Amino acid sequence: MNESRANIAELTVSELSASLKRTVEDAYGYVRVRGEISGYKGPHSSGHCYFALKDQTAKIDGVIWKGVFGRMRMKPEEGMEVIVTGKLTTYPNRSSYQIVVETLEPAGLGALMALLEERRRKLTAEGLFDEARKQLLPFLPEVIGVVTSPTGAVIRDILHRLADRFPRHVIVWPVKVQGDGSAEQIAAAIRGFNALPEGGRIRRPDLIIVARGGGSLEDLWSFNEEIVVRAAAESMIPLISAVGHETDVTLIDFASDKRAPTPTAAAEMAVPVRADLIAELMSKARRALACWQRSQDHRRTELRAASRALPNAEELLAIPRQRLDGCAERLPRALRANAQIHHTQFSRVAGRLAPQLLRGTVERRRLRLDACTHRLGTALKTYRLTHLTRIERARDRVTAFAERAERAAWTALENRASRLDRAGQLLAAFSYRGVLSRGFALVRDDADRPLRSTASVQPGMKLSIEFSDGRVGASAEGSTPITASPPFSIRRRRRGGGGDPGQGSLFG
Repeated sequence: MNESRANIAELTVSELSASLKRTVEDAYGYVRVRGEISGYKGPHSSGHCYFALKDQTAKIDGVIWKGVFGRMRMKPEEGMEVIVTGKLTTYPNRSSYQIVVETLEPAGLGALMALLEERRRKLTAEGLFDEARKQLLPFLPEVIGVVTSPTGAVIRDILHRLADRFPRHVIVWPVKVQGDGSAEQIAAAIRGFNALPEGGRIRRPDLIIVARGGGSLEDLWSFNEEIVVRAAAESMIPLISAVGHETDVTLIDFASDKRAPTPTAAAEMAVPVRADLIAELMSKARRALACWQRSQDHRRTELRAASRALPNAEELLAIPRQRLDGCAERLPRALRANAQIHHTQFSRVAGRLAPQLLRGTVERRRLRLDACTHRLGTALKTYRLTHLTRIERARDRVTAFAERAERAAWTALENRASRLDRAGQLLAAFSYRGVLSRGFALVRDDADRPLRSTASVQPGMKLSIEFSDGRVGASAEGSTPITASPPFSIRRRRRGGGGDPGQGSLFG
């Protein structure tokens, strides 16, 4: 054995591993490594994450401690190309080296776009972006919740636009819109608005606006996080996403009920223009008042016409008043005669009534009552024993007949309703008002009789012309005969031998 090698100090495995660990950590310290994540299966039960970074020719183990993983904005995913920063160290149990990751970020814009597309496909497959899940925005919300940064220009633009169009009560939930922890704050704000009780101290919003100004894809990445997208999809309050400019697209735009190109546009979608609503309301009020006045004038005219046709009240009451006077004269004599007749009858009956006769009659009636009571008890017992089963069967039959009668009644009502609908349609089809709605008019004279020819119209005659939407008055100045073409007629072919003489008959 070589003496120089024999003089080397003897080390244990643990001492050699510790020496290698110090050498690697002192020589490299913090490093920045680019590679593809491989073997990642999610956080371990302890909360730590274990995976490997690889390229075309090499591979290195990586680990993310539990505390660091909870603070990471970008979470590792299998197959994602990333750039990690961490400390190089060794793992003595397997005699291997590894990198303890402290920061993780995608390797360039292409990796971010690939991750965004993969996440979009995943959430689409879950149905979070379906149009059927989207809610309609309220026409005029009482309270609007805004999730945005309280110090940016976005909230000022939204408040200014709402004040111009239709001032509403606004509740701002301040959040970070980029950086670590921003996605969690945005999701918590959306869920917090939904958790507010109806009628509580803080009013529950009728509409939520999630807004942020423009920026790069990395700046807007918080709105692509899965936690934010799921919170937007689960919101029971209608939600408008207004993230970035018109060309910026984030995943929350697909999950929200409405996407606005800018925060200002979101405020315009949230409320209508108050001045336009007032103008429309005034116009409808004027139209309603004019319609009511025309209806009142028409009813007043009809009432006057009806009052002229009614007879005089004195003439109607003259004959009944005479009959009342005659009855009033005969009433005292009739009352005296009726009283005399009843007095005579009472005297005749009173003579036949004596106490002994009444006691005998009462005793006989009591005996008969006792006998009837005994017979009634016996009959009731017999009836209960012999007819109880028949009563039960009869009750079942009555119940069945009642159900059949109810079904028959409903069927008859449905048939009558169908016939009534068809009769209503037929009436509408034959009504002359349908002809008026197609542009025709009905001409009446001053007695409200329809005129069917020019011969019945005299110069200077007062006319009433009815259109589909009302009547107008007119005066005839003169009549000019118009030669009307004869109505088009269809000559029907006669059967038998009365047809074309040039054609033979099959019947001889």
